[in-house]
Amino acid sequence: MHGLNLGTLLRTCDAVGACMAVPRLPWVPEALRRGNTLRKPACVHWVREPLGWLAERRAAGDHVLGVELAEEAVRLADLPMARRPTVAVLGHERDGIPPEALDLLDAAVEIPMIGTGASLNVAVAGSLVLYKLAGFA
Repeated sequence: MHGLNLGTLLRTCDAVGACMAVPRLPWVPEALRRGNTLRKPACVHWVREPLGWLAERRAAGDHVLGVELAEEAVRLADLPMARRPTVAVLGHERDGIPPEALDLLDAAVEIPMIGTGASLNVAVAGSLVLYKLAGFA
């Protein structure tokens, strides 16, 4: 994920009162630093093993929601506001959520599109879903 995408998602998380969980990959800290335009420290959780972390969150009772085109996905317009801690899983703009992570999802949400693109920019898609989960949209 590009630094600007991380920065956009960080600002959206801040706007809706959410935290961002990011994998501890070599390029992520610098991308966050470059993309972060918040005046105060942001809420960021560093995740060493994303699949294990998702399994832990799910076992702890969090709702794990993937932003993904899937057979039984809920349309964004029909997504209810989060009523319990919720993890929104974002995949790669081209490849989506890795298959091994799909098994850890409780549900999926899709963002319908009319144009010729197959997906939205990851920061835009994540922001739309976060605002809907927060009850702002």
